[in-house]
Amino acid sequence: MTEPAPSGEDEHDADVKRKFREALRRKQARAKAGASHENFGSRITQAHGPAAHKRDFRRKSG
Repeated sequence: MTEPAPSGEDEHDADVKRKFREALRRKQARAKAGASHENFGSRITQAHGPAAHKRDFRRKSG
């Protein structure tokens, strides 16, 4: 039995797998180097909204 010739889908799958492996290697290299979100700075500066503006819940009258 001979293997079927690679079709366009097989080449596409291999290309996608290769790209994911390269991305994983880059991610692992950054982790080994000690890079984390702390080094790059986060967009989020506070865990919650402003504490000074607290909502008041009042009962409806009438």
